Amino acid sequence: MEPKPNTPAFHRILLKISGEALMGGKSFGIDVKIARAVADEIKQVHELGVQVAVVVGGGNIFRGVSAGAGSMNRSSADYIGMLATVMNAVVLQEALEQIGVNTRVLSAIDIPQLAEPFVRRRAIRHLEKGRIVIFAAGTGNPFFSTDSAAALRALEIKAEVILKATKVDGVYSADPVKDPTATKFDCISYLEVLEKQLKVMDASAISLCMDNNLPIIIFSMRTAGNIVRVIQSEPGFGTRVCLEKQ
Repeated sequence: MEPKPNTPAFHRILLKISGEALMGGKSFGIDVKIARAVADEIKQVHELGVQVAVVVGGGNIFRGVSAGAGSMNRSSADYIGMLATVMNAVVLQEALEQIGVNTRVLSAIDIPQLAEPFVRRRAIRHLEKGRIVIFAAGTGNPFFSTDSAAALRALEIKAEVILKATKVDGVYSADPVKDPTATKFDCISYLEVLEKQLKVMDASAISLCMDNNLPIIIFSMRTAGNIVRVIQSEPGFGTRVCLEKQ
């Protein structure tokens, strides 16, 4: 049955936002105006009665696998990247609470002055009480990206879908910026993503979602109201990654 207009298609979601999304027009760091705009988008979804969890990356500050890490030990670099996600999570929490949305940051690394420790049952209880939950510090382990953290946390809280916010409006056969003939997929299977090496999420995250039949919807956050459009399953919006093409 198709959802009625203005009726959310999902009850509990996990939203994955890259750290770069918080930079705005800057080349580094956080644009608080952008953080506020993202918070406004999340609030719109929350007001529809949807339980929202968020995983935010840290690439706007530090990325463990980037050239900026130089010859640093990978484990150390990844831990620094985890701390960057904590900073982004606290910024997003502040932006949400300034507009009246109760929010909790749960961190995989113990930083009690800033965040609660991640406990699965606690996270679910916060969601049931109508709070936005922001997961910080990735999985708490090096060698795993925030994409993998998003897949893991989504499964742990029994989210119905992962919403992956990107710079483009879906998954394309090639980079649409470099190749004007690139075509957009409305729906694509996990196996196609892996076989074609499409840059949707990293392979471990895709495999985890495939093994547990957790759908992923790729969409652009560059247009106001897009998260609500995804939640309401607007036809032809974004790209859905699932077991089989529908």
